[in-house]
This record gives sequence, structure tokens and C-alpha cells, in this order.
Amino acid sequence: MQKLDKRWKIILYGCSGLGVNMLNMIVGSYLCSALLIGGFDKHVENWTYLNRDLVVAGIWATLILVVKVLDGFIDIPLSNFTDNLRTRWGRRRPAIVMGFIPMVLGYLLFLVPINNGATLGNTLWFAAMLGLFYCAYTLTMLTYYATFAEIIENDRDRVLLSNTKSICDVVYYSLSFALVPVFVSMGVNIRAVALIFLPLALTMVIPLFLIKEKSTRPGDGFVPEKAVRVNVFRSFILSFKNRDFIVWLGILAVMNIGLQLFLSGINEFFSTTGLDMTFIMASAFAPIPFTLMLYNYFVRKKGMKFAYQYALLIFSVGMLMMFACPHLPEKLMLPYAMLCGVITSFGIGSFFSVIYIIPSQLAADENARSGICASSMYFAVQGIFEAVAAGFASGPLLVFLKQHGLIQYTTGVVALMCMTAFVLAFFMPRSIATIGKEKK
Repeated sequence: MQKLDKRWKIILYGCSGLGVNMLNMIVGSYLCSALLIGGFDKHVENWTYLNRDLVVAGIWATLILVVKVLDGFIDIPLSNFTDNLRTRWGRRRPAIVMGFIPMVLGYLLFLVPINNGATLGNTLWFAAMLGLFYCAYTLTMLTYYATFAEIIENDRDRVLLSNTKSICDVVYYSLSFALVPVFVSMGVNIRAVALIFLPLALTMVIPLFLIKEKSTRPGDGFVPEKAVRVNVFRSFILSFKNRDFIVWLGILAVMNIGLQLFLSGINEFFSTTGLDMTFIMASAFAPIPFTLMLYNYFVRKKGMKFAYQYALLIFSVGMLMMFACPHLPEKLMLPYAMLCGVITSFGIGSFFSVIYIIPSQLAADENARSGICASSMYFAVQGIFEAVAAGFASGPLLVFLKQHGLIQYTTGVVALMCMTAFVLAFFMPRSIATIGKEKK
């Protein structure tokens, strides 16, 4: 694959997934909830499709769980599919198209009930469209992430690409949490809101122009000599044989428990204070493009290990400071909470960034060492660990804190998990610890 040789191309490539990630956020955070009217107090007619239940609640809850579990495991065969695709146009561009078209189709069909009642037919229909959307979304994004190991020349450019992607993650999080409620409060139905954001998905067309691949069909004469085709089982085992990757997965899982508990439990933490979460979350996310500059400086001067530990430490400090927020005088509470949010922003952006940098770098090293291309498999396996950690944080852990009246300790638990990851990061292998460090 031809490498990106211009800084502007790398930045543009990093923006490619913004629109598709936004669609996924809308489906998971808004459209699935819009099928049932329960839980909405205001603007119910706009937060829901038809101001009535359209699915059988019990069956729908079960089917969502089934679809999400299948979505987690479908990563493995789909990653092997895109790594080993043989076409005259290469591997990655055809795989992106194969995922993108049915993803958009599933997104649109999810907006259309087959009848106007809470019927079994509607329930099965929405579950099927949700499954179609998630599978196609997974193929699209896995293929895109896999190219991070192939389209970038060196680890410094890979850091730039990953940081650009993390900033785009902040953008779509902000768009989702800020603009969607505004549209709904203005009287725009959630289905119309979903269509308003649909054109953003065209950002995924960018890789179709920037990816330059030769044919991967046997007999065309363009297959690189080192390219080794492996089956899904060998590819899966290969990623687990990489000791450096396993060490990283352990660190990531612990950190992700803390991060996901922060994202899913911070609203409950502040629920008894009367504070407006919009200002607090804005203070945590808005500065990220600027706080990443300091993080990038540490990466260049000290390497990934030092920069990552710095992010974990400062995020933990912000969480421990936030722990005192509910005990302050009312007039000081909001400015103090916003200050804590700004402090945590120095860590949040880097947490988004490292999940792209490290697996793509390890996959690139593996490809150079053995000739085996399994870059998307690294992201697939990492995704499983992230999903399990996120499920534990937002499920059993958060529910335990809520049921036992310990929700005020949420930020303390977050800090504990991040400091545990800080300690584990001392065991980072050199192949990860020195990523991005300038050579003297």
C-alpha cells in the first residue's frame, strides 16, 4: 500500500471515521431508546418515533443483548476477511465499500417501523436492522483501523494520525451530547435528526481516494513477496502470541474500566448537586485538542510510556479533586467542577489516542517481522477486551455503587483504576514504551 507522504493527507485520513462513528452513536444512544416511550419526561413526541411503544419491551431488551454479544464476536471473522481479501482493487477499499453500503441501508431501514404498534414483527424487524447495521459498521471501521498499520511510514506519523482520530472522537461525542438534544427541544423528531447527521457518513469516502493498493489476486503479478495469507484461527492465535500485545491489553483493560465508569457514572455522581452537566462535560472535552499538544510533546521527548503515565496520573488527580465537589458551598461547586473537568481533559484525549497508536504499531512490526498481515485482528482482539471492561464498568460496578449508596465514591474508584494502570504501565515493553520518541 502506498504511504501517505503529506501531513495534510494524514490529518484528512484521520477525519475519515468521524461521520460513521456519529451514526453509531445516534443508533446506540438515541434510536434504540426511541422505540419505547418509557423514561422520557419532556418532548416525548420528538424523542420517540411515533409517541408510542413500537417494540415488545422484554423481547427487545433480550434481542439487543444478543445483537451486541454477536457484534463483539463477529469482529474476529470480519477482521480475517478484510486482512485476506483478494481482489483486483486490493483489500481495503473493497472491504470498506462492502461494509459502508449495507451500513447506511441498515441505518435508514432502522428508521422505518413495519407497523404502528408494539408488535413482535416490529421487534424482530428492528433487531434484524440493528444487527445489519452493527455488522456492516464493524467491517467498515475494522478495515479503516487496519490501514493505520499499512498507510503510515513511521511511528511519529502514526501518532499524528491517531491524535487526529482522537480529536474527531471528541467532536462526534460533543455533537451527539450537545446538538441532538437541541434539535429535539426545537421540535425536530429524532428520526429527522438522524437524517440530518447522515451526510456526515460521507467522510468515509476519503479512504477510497487516499488508499492506493495494487491487486491482491493471485496471478495478477502484484502480490508482495512477503504477503502471507493466514486463516482466522491462526490470525487470532498470532495476536495472542504477541507478548507485548498481551501486556498492553492488561493495562488497557484496567484503564478502560476507570474511563468507562467516568463516562457512564458521572451523571449519577452529580445528580444530587443540581449542577448542569453540559458545562462540566464541555470543560472536560473542549480543551482536548489543546491538551493533546502537551501529550504529543511528551511522546516526542520521552516516548509513549512516559506520556501515557503522565495522562493516567493527571486524570487521577482530576478525579480525586472532583471527589470533594459535592461537599463544597453551592456557589463554588460549579466553577470547581469545571476546573476538575479541565484537569481531566489532559488525560481523556490521550486515552482515545493510544487505542489507535499501539495496536497499529504492533501490527506493523509483526508484518515487517513475519510477513503476516493481521492488523485488523489486533484491533478486533483489543475491541473484545475494551467491550468486556466497558460492560463491567457500566454494568456490575456502577450498579453495585448505586445499590449500596456508594455513588459518591465513583470518582475515587475511577482514580483507583487509573492509578493501577499507572503502576502496570511500568511493565510496558520497549516496543510500546518508545513509540513516537525522537531519535537523537
